[in-house]
Amino acid sequence: MSLFMENLIAERLGGKMFGKDTTIYKFEKIKRAKRAAIKDNPDMELIDMGVGEPDAMAHGDVVKVLQREAEKRENRFYSDNGIDGFKSVSAEYMKTRFGVELDPSTQINHCIGSKPALALFPLALINPGDVAIMTVPGYPVSGTTTKYLGGEVYNVKLLKENNFLPDLDSIPEDICKRAKFLYLNYPNNPTGVLAPKEFYEKVVAFAKKYDIAVISDAAYIELTFGEKQPSFLSVDGAMDVGIEIHSLSKSFNMTGWRIGFVCGNKHLVQAFATVKDNNDSGQFIPIQKAACYCLEHPELIAPTKEKYGRRLNMLANVLRKNGFSVEEPKGSFYLYFGIPKATESGRKFESGEQFCDYLIREKLISSVPWDDAGNFLRFSATFVADTVEEEERIAKIIDERLSTEKFIF
Repeated sequence: MSLFMENLIAERLGGKMFGKDTTIYKFEKIKRAKRAAIKDNPDMELIDMGVGEPDAMAHGDVVKVLQREAEKRENRFYSDNGIDGFKSVSAEYMKTRFGVELDPSTQINHCIGSKPALALFPLALINPGDVAIMTVPGYPVSGTTTKYLGGEVYNVKLLKENNFLPDLDSIPEDICKRAKFLYLNYPNNPTGVLAPKEFYEKVVAFAKKYDIAVISDAAYIELTFGEKQPSFLSVDGAMDVGIEIHSLSKSFNMTGWRIGFVCGNKHLVQAFATVKDNNDSGQFIPIQKAACYCLEHPELIAPTKEKYGRRLNMLANVLRKNGFSVEEPKGSFYLYFGIPKATESGRKFESGEQFCDYLIREKLISSVPWDDAGNFLRFSATFVADTVEEEERIAKIIDERLSTEKFIF
């Protein structure tokens, strides 16, 4: 890179040091380990449970709606902040599924997936010196944008002893007073736990006490097993302090379609819409209309829930059989579990990252490590398998490879 360009790069990206950082981030380390493992073991199948993307395609009827609507001349235009039809269907979905009443004209706006929404919200809230309260382990996007804007991030650890809920009482008073928003994600990625209504009631009281907005990331809200996850907005007072972001990516197998919606407090939704209007020109109208079909047919979710529930049960049983302490999640499609300290053969593990690398290189099992609040690993049940028999085959392979080692916990 020329000196001219080095002087142009913003400090938030490293300024003159942009592109020169030798730090290797964990996902790049995983990619390198996978490439090396495949090269060294060309005849051995790599089992990839690191990618948190649905393995199935969207339902055929949804694809047909997209195709039909894409052929209509009137759907070729920019949609800006979304078509009215999608907002109305989203409002009806929230009422039917979660008992939340919303005005589609003022309290709902579409987004091009959850990630852009989470990246844009700090633009509506954060001034230099403001604080974003983020939970870890978790999805860091809103925190990253906060730092870009000259704000600060305060991380609250999700610990097993607190049922993987943030301890709001542990947050220092000065942080609370400077905080602009609190980010929550339930069902949680990666822990798989749900948030009870009583916790959300405490969140509302906390937000009102300190004048903090709440961003509830509900990307996995339809993927629950047994009990259901209530919407944050269903709690008394939540509409006064927060918004919720819903996505069709996980529950309707539409990850690459990039469609979701933001709903809740009308001032926050309007602020988001203003920022969004200056960042994109809206999602392709046929995709919004296909999403309407999904929200009007929530029965499409049932087979997906059944599949992930079955796979998670298989994986949990395999891990428990090999000495791991694993609790099956109540939501999401992830298993989150603590790593062993060592193996009887003498291998020692001081971090989830080390154990992840070991599993990839030695067992050709890929996962994602989390070391933000203890040393954990995350298995995703989204591995590619088109039949139950194929799922069982993969579970058997994992069992066989783990059983060749005795782990010490």
